[in-house]
Amino acid sequence: MRTMVYEIAGRNIETNAQGFLSNLDEWSEDYTEKMAEQDGIELYNDHWELILYFREYFNENQTTPTMHKVVRELGKQNQHFHDQKAYEKHIYRLFPSDPAHEVCKLAGLPMPQPDD
Repeated sequence: MRTMVYEIAGRNIETNAQGFLSNLDEWSEDYTEKMAEQDGIELYNDHWELILYFREYFNENQTTPTMHKVVRELGKQNQHFHDQKAYEKHIYRLFPSDPAHEVCKLAGLPMPQPDD
């Protein structure tokens, strides 16, 4: 598989061809900002909330959360949305192509498994 090397904050960081980190321990906010810029995503607080939630979930469970779980957990906590469906739509506005895939990449986590 082809790898890419990016210079981020003075360090060479290796990813696979899709931008997922080769070494998960090399994640940094600088990496997230570089990958988001490359993918045309301007990061706001709502993006970071998802990225940091995914990192915390992975650290506790050694797996990435499914989008169903994210919508259920974070949708309940977020007072801006009247239901989980509205929160799910919000996530897709933040990451239009494939939210789970993009958030895992930006969070420096392995590529997610398909939702059940």
